[in-house]
Amino acid sequence: MSSASWSLLALYLSVLLAISWPLGIWLARLCSGQLPRWMQRIEAPLYRLAGTSADTSMKWSHYALALLAFNALGVLVVYGLQRLQAGLPLNPAGLAAVSPDSAFNTAISFASNTNWQGYAGESTMSYLTQMLALAVQNFFSAATGIAVVFALFRGFAARSTSVIGNFWADITRITAWLLLPLSLVFAICLVGQGVIQNFDAYKDVATLEATSYQVAKNGPDGQPLKDATGNAVMEDAKTATQTLAMGPVASQEAIKMIGTNGGGFFNANSAHPFENPTALSNFLQMLAIFLIPAGLCFAFGRTVGDTRQGWAVLAAMTLMFVFAVIAITPAEQAGNPLLPALGVDQAASSLQSGGNMEGKETRFGINASSLFAVITTAASCGAVNGMHDSFTPLGGMVPLVMIQLGEVVFGGVGSGLYGMLIFAILAVFISGLMIGRTPEYLGKKIESHEMKLTSIAILVTPILVLAGTAVAVLAGAGKVGIANPGAHGFSEILYALSSAANNNGSAFAGLSANTPFYNVLLGVAMWLGRFGVIVPVLAIAGSLAAKKRLPVTGGTMPTHGPLFVMLLIGTVLLVGLLNYVPALALGPVVEHLMLWPAK
Repeated sequence: MSSASWSLLALYLSVLLAISWPLGIWLARLCSGQLPRWMQRIEAPLYRLAGTSADTSMKWSHYALALLAFNALGVLVVYGLQRLQAGLPLNPAGLAAVSPDSAFNTAISFASNTNWQGYAGESTMSYLTQMLALAVQNFFSAATGIAVVFALFRGFAARSTSVIGNFWADITRITAWLLLPLSLVFAICLVGQGVIQNFDAYKDVATLEATSYQVAKNGPDGQPLKDATGNAVMEDAKTATQTLAMGPVASQEAIKMIGTNGGGFFNANSAHPFENPTALSNFLQMLAIFLIPAGLCFAFGRTVGDTRQGWAVLAAMTLMFVFAVIAITPAEQAGNPLLPALGVDQAASSLQSGGNMEGKETRFGINASSLFAVITTAASCGAVNGMHDSFTPLGGMVPLVMIQLGEVVFGGVGSGLYGMLIFAILAVFISGLMIGRTPEYLGKKIESHEMKLTSIAILVTPILVLAGTAVAVLAGAGKVGIANPGAHGFSEILYALSSAANNNGSAFAGLSANTPFYNVLLGVAMWLGRFGVIVPVLAIAGSLAAKKRLPVTGGTMPTHGPLFVMLLIGTVLLVGLLNYVPALALGPVVEHLMLWPAK
């Protein structure tokens, strides 16, 4: 890595630490319900309208049922708005209704905080759908993840109780007093950087140069003409104008980053100049992705009464994150070693000196693009400022591995930390077996019931990813979508299933996934990957809350020092990644070896 790469990484982590520490204090107060009276007075009518009270706590099963019902309703609303958008207002481009399979996939995608997009946003979704369906669900799906980790916090902090909080109070407070204020401030900052926010019709503008292209030639009947071999007859065409999509972009951009959602208003996502126009806006977006996940680590320490616990989890996350950046950046800076062998010496020398710039924006460069790729896949964000499909094989493997770890390296808002705490439970269980002592974490005994639930939570996503990939590479409908044969085509399918089941949303974009087969397959993976983990986590929270909190003794294993940090990292890497090693060997590893045929 160059000095510029190290400087950018150091600056990023320093600013992140400075702003996430005070946010952690506020998150801890939200979790405990310690709000100013004026906030409580604003909330009270909402609870009365919903027929509940902020003081009424739920058992874990009731909390889970409320959460599932709320998100299932969100799926229905988002699906309906997509199917009806042609007849609804705020549709200046006159976009048609979204197809049933794409609407199904998108509804589950945004409800599960995945934001996988098999469509081009500016040519598929009306302004109303973008705002009322997608942006609103960005808030609620993010709030759901934070609510689950709050419930787990209470499970660790409780002293023998049967309840873990009130889902309706959690979702209201997180949305109203965290996500909305942060998104409002961030949206204003983005507008100041040049991100658009309007309801204008799409604009036709003159280009600096005329663009030549070919289109299919139609016959007298209006149907495309075909030659003797059955191929379409093409004719030359030229245009000197370009249509620029408009819309309320900044408001959606803010919550997609802060809520680690990732769904872009435009097909190019954060590589589009209307979503991410400057180097400063790019830096702010990277900070926004990790802001709440980092703040939750500090909130965790405060809630359980030991700030060192939060620092230990944050240290484990940061170390894995730094190693990932160290792996991806040199891979992209090195360029493609095959270029000289192909006889393009002059081009190769210029590319080697500048690295692999294919698929990256020149206003960001390799360092910022590589850092963004790690951040967005370490978190369950999925926003991209470059095309991961164009990264080098090892460079592309890094974001794939970050997703497959379960996105616990900071991770999504809430989901990253509750995933990491699941690995922490497993780590103390393994250490307990090694020393012949009943394992405990934060004063709570970890017994067979918790370990069964932990096993389910950890194994859900690998099963979905590997089984889904196997189905896709065996089914004819799955193989049709592959544009690149061989190892890279396999990597594209593996990335798609990994992204869906782990609720990331980014893609190796060479796969044509907007088909009924992939829309249904990925939709099922997204739903089970989200809620198949959340339900066991809530069950663990309920089980821990019912246990007495044991006092610290001389035999208690410390879970805040360097030894536990290393143990936690080892558990994440061995248990979280080991399932995927054969699949990675068939994809990016083989592709990397193909770059060195002489060796």
